This record gives sequence, C-alpha cells and structure tokens, in this order.
Amino acid sequence: MDLFEYNRKKAMEKESPLAARMRPTQLEEFVGQEHIIGKDKLLYRAIKADKLSSIILYGPPGTGKTTLAKIIANTTKAEFVQINATSAGKKEIVEVVEEAKSRLGISLKKTIVFIDEIHRFNKAQQDALLPHVEDGTIVLIGATTENPYFEVNKALISRSMIFQLKPLSKDNIKELILRAIKDEKKGLGAYGAEISYEALDFLSDMANGDARAAINAVELAVLTTEASADGKIYIDLEVAQECIQKRALNYDKDGDNHYDTISAFIKSIRGSDPNAAVYYLAKMLYAGEDPKFIARRMVIAAAEDIGNADPNALQVAVAAAQGVDFIGMPEGRILLSQAAIYLACAPKSNSAIVAIDSAMEDVMRIQISGIPAHLKDAHYPGASELGNGLGYKYPHDYPGNHVRQQYLPDELINRRYYHPTENGYEADINKILNSINNKNI
Repeated sequence: MDLFEYNRKKAMEKESPLAARMRPTQLEEFVGQEHIIGKDKLLYRAIKADKLSSIILYGPPGTGKTTLAKIIANTTKAEFVQINATSAGKKEIVEVVEEAKSRLGISLKKTIVFIDEIHRFNKAQQDALLPHVEDGTIVLIGATTENPYFEVNKALISRSMIFQLKPLSKDNIKELILRAIKDEKKGLGAYGAEISYEALDFLSDMANGDARAAINAVELAVLTTEASADGKIYIDLEVAQECIQKRALNYDKDGDNHYDTISAFIKSIRGSDPNAAVYYLAKMLYAGEDPKFIARRMVIAAAEDIGNADPNALQVAVAAAQGVDFIGMPEGRILLSQAAIYLACAPKSNSAIVAIDSAMEDVMRIQISGIPAHLKDAHYPGASELGNGLGYKYPHDYPGNHVRQQYLPDELINRRYYHPTENGYEADINKILNSINNKNI
C-alpha cells in the first residue's frame, strides 16, 4: 500500500458514515444473531478456530452480514479478498482465482473471497466460481438479502453452508444505539450526547430490526441538534421522530418477504381474522406492493376459501379489483380494506376447489366412453339420426323444475364431487340438494 492509498483509507475511516465506523472487529463485540453466532454455535467455533468452509450469509439489510465478513477478515490467517457483485465481472473473478492459486502454491496460504450482494452475479459469473470453491482454491463467503435458494446456483449452494440472519431485536438495536452515542473512539462520544428513554425506544422500534437505519438516524440527530447551555446534546422523542420519519420495512417485492407476507394475508383471511388481514394488507401497501396483485389474490381467495358459503364474496373481491384499477391509489386502499375485511368475516368453504380438483383427477385418470346420448346436442346436421338428445327430460316440464335422469357418464354414475358444508349459504344448498334427491327417490 503506497502513501496515497494509506491516506485515502485513513480519511475514509474518519469521514465514513457512523454505521460503517461502528462495525465490530471482534466476535465478542457482535450484537444479535445468537442462533448462529452464539459461543456454542458452529459458525462461532469455525471462525474462532480459523477453519471456515464456504458459507452464504442471508438476511435483511442491517443485520450484520458484512460485519461478520469483516470480523472473519480480522480473525483469519488466510488472505481476505472482497468483491462487490454490483461492480465486479468475470474478469475480476478470474484474477482473484489466479492470485489464490499462486498464493496457495507458493505459501500454502488459503484465500477467503467475500462477495457482497452475490445474488447480483449472473449464472455465468457464479459458474466461474464453482470449480474453485469445489477444489478448495478459494473459500467463499457470499452475502445476500435475497433467498439464495432462488438467486444462487444450486451447485454453489450445495457446496456452501447457508446461515440465515434475522432482523435484530429492539434490545439489540438499543444496545447498538447507546454504544454509538457513548463510544469516544469510533462513535459520537465526543459530542456529549444523551438520548431519552422515549427516543431510544422509538428509534429501536422504527428501525424494524435494521441496525444501519437506527445508527444513521442517531448520527443525523446528534449532528443536527444544537447543544444546550450545559454543552450537551439532548436527543428527545421529537428529534428522533424528525430523523426517522418512515419505518424501514424488510420487504422485497421479488423476495421472501413478498411471498411470506401475501401468504400470511391469505391465511389470515382463511382463518377469519380481519385484524391480521388488514395488518398484512397495510404492510404490503406501505412497502409499495402492486395493489392489483393483492386484489387478484383476494379474488382467488373468495372462490377457494369462501366459495358458495357466501357467493357475494366473489362479487365483492372482483368489484374491489375493478375499483382499484379504476380509481388507483391511495383511495384504492379503502376498497382493498373493505374487501379483505368482508372476506375474512365471511363463512368459509373450500368445497369448490375440492370439487374441481376431484373432477380434474377423474378426467385425467378414467377413460370415458362418451357423454350420455340424451345429453348430446340434437341440432347440428346428422345429430338426430345418431340418436342425440333422444329421451332427454326437460326439467321445467316437471314439478319443482327438476326430474331424475342420468347426467354423468356411465363410468362415473353416483360419483359425487361437490360436498357443500353447513356454513353460510351452503347450508341452504344442502337443503335444496337433499330435497331434490328425496323427491327423485
């Protein structure tokens, strides 16, 4: 490293954001993620023993993925090389691998390659890593906010251990905030700042498990607040609210949170919990989810989970979908809320999906000789000569507008697909069907 590079790094350390300056350098300083980095856990032992194999760190922003990689860099005797997938290409990978081969051949020293945002590497770039991870030329540490099972090659996953990091708890965030305020060497200790309990609680809650969001807010609060007469900077609730005005949500419209939240939303509707349904709806809208996508899922839920227990549910869901498309947002949120509440409170039946799935299975499984002749169309040329429609009984010519005759193919006589429940309107449907069947006996 030449003098200019040394000065540049020193300047960056001094001027870099507080969240970067406050990164722990030792495992003992790391906060949270006890499920993977606790003292009796595999990852902790592997880092301490400097026996790390290839790993992928997966979790939301601000949960410690890069910090863990930096701690490994400070702990290991291996050469540590960092690549950012947003700017590196296949050429950089080849160069790193060639240097690793030379290093291993000359000094028997391993190379750990940390790739931040590894999900941004395309298939060819990931494939270029594979043989060198497999033969031990490099030890890979990948970090990603996306589900690696979706975004990383299966072959690369099979050669790596996956560690999932969780959003930090409120207590974790509080500890980090206080550390940042009090630390005189790397933090804001020189400013003599103090934070009220209410402000601390508010920031740790609003950060939503993202340490970076919380520390950035604290830095902004301290640097923009005038000192009091006693020379101290006081961070109260009002100041805290100014510095983090919108909760940081762990939500990616193409990732796990997208699928998990819509799943929780539909299951809340199915489980008849309108409060949970509205909460998950609000979370999706707040995060910028496409309201048309939400509306489409409600239309499906209306048929799949409610069906004929309340036939109006499908009308409500379709009307909400059309209304949202017509008026847009933010007013569309009201239509979606009304529909979600209606669906959640409606009586439930999945008999429609059971019926069609059972019938589809029979269509695929059973060879049918044909439609009963009396049900066939008798109007096209030659149909009457074939006996089509012969013997058909017109239900409206009979009392109660129904008459007993065969409708299913011969191979499916007495097959029953639709089993109405006793919920909502399906209880009435049961009575109607029972009445018909009793009259036709």
